Amino acid sequence: MLDTVIQIIEIIGVVSFCTSGSIVAIDKEMDLMGVILLALTTTFGGGVFRDLILGQTPAFFVSMHLYVLVGVLTSILVFILASAFKRWYVKEEEKINFFNNFVDAIGLGAFTVTSVNICLDVCPEKGPFLAIMMGMIASVGGGVVRDLFLDRVPNVFRKHIYALACLVGAALYYCLRVYVFAHSEVGIVISTVVGILAVFVIRVLASIFKWNLPKAIHFSELEG
Repeated sequence: MLDTVIQIIEIIGVVSFCTSGSIVAIDKEMDLMGVILLALTTTFGGGVFRDLILGQTPAFFVSMHLYVLVGVLTSILVFILASAFKRWYVKEEEKINFFNNFVDAIGLGAFTVTSVNICLDVCPEKGPFLAIMMGMIASVGGGVVRDLFLDRVPNVFRKHIYALACLVGAALYYCLRVYVFAHSEVGIVISTVVGILAVFVIRVLASIFKWNLPKAIHFSELEG
């Protein structure tokens, strides 16, 4: 049961991140191959960082043929829909952006939890710090690489409480799974739901209410 739940969550994360990455690529007027590659980078880039830190080579996604296939098909579907409904897509840009934030939040929650889970499986003796950090790095890393490819400052450094949401969700999942439910299968499922919801709710609320962490200087305000 547990393995099935984890696999479902991972597939949800792949679909969510590939959808989000595809939307960003389409907004940058990339062709089909560009959309697919940027979506896969967004989805699996953070996991590669995680695996390198944990010493897992080759990276997990290399053997996850189903996940890569799901990601490619998701990207193609988003591309086809955007192409077929291009006038509506451009007209409803604000709704598309909100939908992008919504699916991105789902992906963040799913990958945060599954990455903590992988860390616990690979090196359970390393304790909470590494597991929680891996949850954050794996979930935001792909977005960082995506934004660097697009020559812009990564969202994680500037926009609407990104990494902090992942840290909160990862910490909740770890504490519930390890300290409260003591690794029981039902407990892990409950921990998973709570961890994903924590990341999702924080990210969506931050997006709606424009919550941001404080900055030292708001140059645009001073210059204005």
